[in-house]
This record gives sequence, structure tokens and C-alpha cells, in this order.
Amino acid sequence: MKLNSFLAIFLIFIFIIAIQSRAQTLEISGIFFNVKEFGAIGDGKYMDTQAIQATIDSCHRANGGTVYFPPGIYLSGSIHLKSNVALYLDHGATLMASLDDVDFDPYEELGFENDADHETSYFHFALIWGEDVERIAISGTGTIDGNRSKRGGPKPIALKRCKNVTIKDITILNAPNYAISMLGTDYVSIDGVSILNGYCDGIDPDACRHVRISNCYIDCFDDAIVPKTSFSLGYHRSTEYLTVTNCQLATNCNAFKLGTESGGDFKYITLSNCVMFNRTIGRPPTSGISLETVDGANIDGITINNISMNNVRVPIFLRLGNRGRDMDKAVPGTLQNVIISNVTATGAESACPVTGIPGHMIKNVLFDNISITYNGGGIIEQTKVDVPELIDKYPSATMFKELPCYGFYLRHAMGIKMEDIRISLSSADLRHVIYADNSRNLEIESLKTQRTENAAAIISLNNVQDTIIRNCTPPESTNTFLNVSGNQSARITLLNNDFQEVANIFIKDRDVGENVVKERFNY
Repeated sequence: MKLNSFLAIFLIFIFIIAIQSRAQTLEISGIFFNVKEFGAIGDGKYMDTQAIQATIDSCHRANGGTVYFPPGIYLSGSIHLKSNVALYLDHGATLMASLDDVDFDPYEELGFENDADHETSYFHFALIWGEDVERIAISGTGTIDGNRSKRGGPKPIALKRCKNVTIKDITILNAPNYAISMLGTDYVSIDGVSILNGYCDGIDPDACRHVRISNCYIDCFDDAIVPKTSFSLGYHRSTEYLTVTNCQLATNCNAFKLGTESGGDFKYITLSNCVMFNRTIGRPPTSGISLETVDGANIDGITINNISMNNVRVPIFLRLGNRGRDMDKAVPGTLQNVIISNVTATGAESACPVTGIPGHMIKNVLFDNISITYNGGGIIEQTKVDVPELIDKYPSATMFKELPCYGFYLRHAMGIKMEDIRISLSSADLRHVIYADNSRNLEIESLKTQRTENAAAIISLNNVQDTIIRNCTPPESTNTFLNVSGNQSARITLLNNDFQEVANIFIKDRDVGENVVKERFNY
């Protein structure tokens, strides 16, 4: 009797352990579907597309669960996600794209004209794609391999009008198209994803809302993270409530960029705690941070904080233009209410442009605690360069080529405040540090620079009004601190600056009117 009782208790104990183990195994979902049980081979040679799709379909019919990829290489063409289905790639599992484009779904019919390129417009030509599906996930420590050696091919992950999406911990290799491409897709969490050797963009949320991107490592030729608002839905939709944090971004183009496509608005977006740097191959990144509206978008409420960059050509670029894609008549948007703080950049090549266009100013931008080391090399003749407007051109941080300064270039800007800005050089540069043109309501406070022998004035203002420069200490024996020109310059005030070692404040066109510059200093 005692033996039977002991045996019964032992069996119950074993049963409980088994149930707990099973629950832990199925932590992602309550129902588990192994692709090998549906005919997948996983040898990297046999096409497993049908078996994988059969597994997904069975999981969906069972009201949801997890499609499990055990270790192996699963060669596949297009597979279609279904609602309530999670894909889990175990450690050692690789979902590999077929080399034959015929194994993938063709481009969908849009039913409307769209000025965006094919990579932005289409979502069916992809390895994993979902359209109008909800509660989906792609996770695990396995790999999705685009299996290409150049740009041009299917997207690894493409989601169109989806909701409640989780992408976690996977590695995406050799993507020939946008690695994670989302259009009109909301409530998304992308966490711990590695994108390696991408030939195109890394993560593109296009007309998406409530997206969280965190703890990702992205290494790709084209832009790393690129929120967009294209016309690819057939109507304009904003990208809102987006957070990007704790990411490492390596690129040959732009690390974080708003506005390659900018028909809809960008609002309530934060970028924080990220590092940006050049890849081990190819050219240095074009920019670290680019905020651009050239197709009518309103950019409003952007906060960027705690960013570190190395060998990025242009650390910060803000652009309001008027290209007018997918517009009957090109009408400029707005760019306003931006905070960029606690940025450190080394190895920069060119000044940070903040440029609107005539009649349309960038407004209310705060630069706080910015430290940039430039390579230098500029010559005095460049201070006289005529910078073109390029109102309707594709936006790029290097679009203006030569600039009259090496620190910050402001044009058609209003309400720009620059506080605690530190600019240094690796080699001599004879240009201005800050140049402002056709702007007003500027504040420059606590600017710190280093002196270059025979350099131009540290700050140059042309047709600038209602500006305050305060608490600045120019380098010892600076030739000229401030140069003011233009017959519209007025009401420029200097407060609490230490000019003891400054040779002069030079006022060009002094006959423009009284009180152009106010300062208790004999110039």
C-alpha cells in the first residue's frame, strides 16, 4: 500500500514536471506547430515554401499559436503571415530566401499612381509578408538570410496595414531590400534585432503609429532607420508616436532620417541613447540625424537626446524644402518644435545645415549641449560662396556642397536657440564657425570654439534680426568675433560676453541703421 502510494505520488510529480516543461517550451504561445512535422526538410537545398505555408495556415486555423523552426536551413520563397501566428526561429535555424525571384510573389496592383520608388511602394515581393493581419510575431535567436550579394531583390520582412506586431531578437543578413519594411502598420515592438550587411535600408516605418524600436544593431549601406510618410497607401497618413532607443547604427548613408518620403506628417517622435558610426567598408555616413520635409509634411514635436557619433560627415541636418511628390501643386510643409540635446560627434566633415526656403522658415529648434569635432581644411575663399537654395531638390545633408562655415549654417530659420555649443577642429579651418542668413529670433549662448590663425569671424550674420549672443568667451587673441552684414540686419544684442582678448567686432554696411549691434564694447 505504501509502495503504491509512493508510486502514485511519484507519477503525479513527473506529470507536473512535464506540464511545467511543456509550458516553458510554449512560453511564446499556447499551441506549437513544428515546420518539420508539416514536411519541411531544412537542408538548405529543398524548397520548403509549401511546408512552411502549410504550417502557418494550420496554426491560423487553430486560432493561433507558434510556428516553430528547429535548427536547419529552410530555403523558401514568399510566405504569408496570418493573424494570431508567431514565427519562432530557434538558435541554429535559418530562413533563407531563394535565389530565384520567380519563387516570390509579384508586385501587387496599387490602383493609383505613386511617386515613390518600387522599394517603398510594394510589399508582396518579399520573403515574409503580411497584409491586414493582427497579433503577429517574428522572434527567436535564429536568422533570416536575404541570400543576395547586392541591392535588388525581395524584402526579408514586409508588413502592410498590420496591427500588434512583435519582432524580437532575430538576425537579418544580406537584405537586398528594406530589411524590415512597414506601411500603415501600428502598435509595433522591434527589440534586440540585428541587421547585418544590408544593401538597402534597415528599418522603415512608413505611415506607421505607436512603433517602438529598441536595442537593435543595424549595419547597412543605405539608411539605418528611416521613418517615412509616402503615398503608398493611396492616401497620406502620418507617422506618429515613434520611439527609437538604445540602438547602434552603422551606415554609409544616414543613421536616422525623417522625410525621404514626406507627404504625411511626422509628430511625437523621440530618438535617444544611440551611437552612430561608419561601417567597416564604404564611405563615411552622409549624416547622423536628418529631419526633412520636402513633400508638404508637418514635422512637429521631435526630441533627440544622448547621441554619440564618429566619422559622420554631417552630424545634424534639418531641411524644409518643396519637392512636392504626390501633390497636385507643390506646397511646403513645416518643421518646428524640435529639441536636439546631448550630442557628441567626432570626425565630422561639414557644417550642420538648418535650412528653410524663402517665405518658409524652420521654427523653434533648440540645440543644447552639442559637442562636435570637425576635420577642418576650409579656406577663407569659401566664406564668400553663394549657397544655392535648391528648393525642389531631393534632400541630402551634403546637397549644398560648399558652405561658408564649418560649424552650423542657418538660413530661413526662426526661433533657433543654440546653448552650450562646443566646436573644435582636428586641423585648421579659416571659415566662420556659425553663419546665419535671412533669419530672426536667434539665441546663441555659451558658444565655445578654438581659434585658427587668420580665420574669418567666429559668427557671421547676414540679414538677421532680433538676435541675442550671450555668455560667450572667444578663444584668446581671436581676430574677429562677430561680422554683421545685409541691409535688413537689425536688433542684434550681445550680453555678458568676455571680449577681453578679441581684436574687434566688425560691422559691415554700418549705414543700414542705428542700433544694429548693442554691446558695452568699443568697436
